[in-house]
Amino acid sequence: MLGALNAVTHELVMVTNDTYITAESVCDLLRRIAMLNLDVPITLVMDNARYQKCNIVTALASQLNIELLYLPAYSPNLNLIERLWKFVKKKVLYSKYYPNFAEFRDAITDCLKQTHTTHKKELDSLLTLKFQAFKKCELVPI
Repeated sequence: MLGALNAVTHELVMVTNDTYITAESVCDLLRRIAMLNLDVPITLVMDNARYQKCNIVTALASQLNIELLYLPAYSPNLNLIERLWKFVKKKVLYSKYYPNFAEFRDAITDCLKQTHTTHKKELDSLLTLKFQAFKKCELVPI
């Protein structure tokens, strides 16, 4: 599963498959985002996964007028959608058993479908644009 989250509206665009995420999966996501026909510039914040930085992805993004912004390595705390994935993991995985992959996949899909209904209030407080790189820290004079 690969997704893009609108930082303002929290609208989610997803592509799913039953195998690995590849450059073609990212291209599918870019096409879905472009089909939204948004009247504002689009910047897609991404990590540094190899399949997201390859020529086929960057060329398609350029063609679709989607800016790709790559985060520094090892900084998932700066990627808003990571908060959503953590939330989904908590709701779907914690203390739950799924007898087969299909039920597991359906549980994830159902959870994501409820982002604007059942889970909206909880997600609105979680998906803010306030980022903190460190938990509690203190500057010590030298």
